[in-house]
Amino acid sequence: MELFLATKNGVLQAHNTNGAWQTEKRGLDGRTVTSIIAREGVILAGTTDGIFRSDDCGVTWYEQSNGLTERHVRWLGFHPDISDCEFAGTEPAALFVSQDGGENWEERPEVAELRDQFNWWLPYSPEAGCVRGFAFHGQHLFAAVEVGGLLCSDDGGDSWQLADGSDGRPQFGQPGNGLIHPDVHSIEVHPSSHNPLYAPTGGGFYRSQNGGVSWQGAYLNCYARAVWVNPEDSEEIILGPADNSSGRNGRIEHSTDGGQTWQQHTEPQNRNMVERFVPVGDNIFAIMSNGALWHTPLPEQKWTTILPQATKINAACQMV
Repeated sequence: MELFLATKNGVLQAHNTNGAWQTEKRGLDGRTVTSIIAREGVILAGTTDGIFRSDDCGVTWYEQSNGLTERHVRWLGFHPDISDCEFAGTEPAALFVSQDGGENWEERPEVAELRDQFNWWLPYSPEAGCVRGFAFHGQHLFAAVEVGGLLCSDDGGDSWQLADGSDGRPQFGQPGNGLIHPDVHSIEVHPSSHNPLYAPTGGGFYRSQNGGVSWQGAYLNCYARAVWVNPEDSEEIILGPADNSSGRNGRIEHSTDGGQTWQQHTEPQNRNMVERFVPVGDNIFAIMSNGALWHTPLPEQKWTTILPQATKINAACQMV
């Protein structure tokens, strides 16, 4: 098993040989790498200053930001069914699409128009919000906006609009009936259909059964950035909630009934919570807010810290 790790000081490659993990440098030293995707022999790394590409597993890199008018990349994603179709979300909130494997990027201007219309914002940055997550199911695409709500596309990413259950208003507090909290940190769609959606937010964990038209709180009174949903069972969910945005009592909880009941699987952390879950085969990795990497095999829930020598991790992926 191997992983590519995006860190605050370049890219690492991690190998697991006979149960022992090792890491080696893979370039972009000195750059804050915020996100990373890898498929068909190509790695794309999003940084706070553009997008970089490697065709040799990270030995060499070159910039590939043509058309990227906002250079602070918050998240990268690729459509699993379409080769060379990649997406970039930025800070301030804007959305870019590449149809040629990242060589050229085209902005979807309606996203920035919504940003300016609703005055999206960030509590920790002067910039106007950010796009920090993607989910894909055929022609149905979704993008998480902090603080702004949920975007959707019904034409494969050619055009974007607010989901019906997101009003675009970046106001904290309980949202209106059927609406999602506007502080959306990531978004997941179940492989069975584009209708089951899962969203960790600054106001709790939300579910939709109709493609984002309406939402129900499945774990309120918490702050959450990361969720994993079993692709074989839409009712099995792993969530990384905390009491607040600083990560107070950050923990990992598990539900097998769609979020009606939860079982805690890790001890509460002090100022440390899950930023992202990364599934790889029969394993799940958790990127923690303190930059550490946690791991559990499936179906067990035995979380342990791995790769203590790798610090300040922002994202991880496997070559597919």
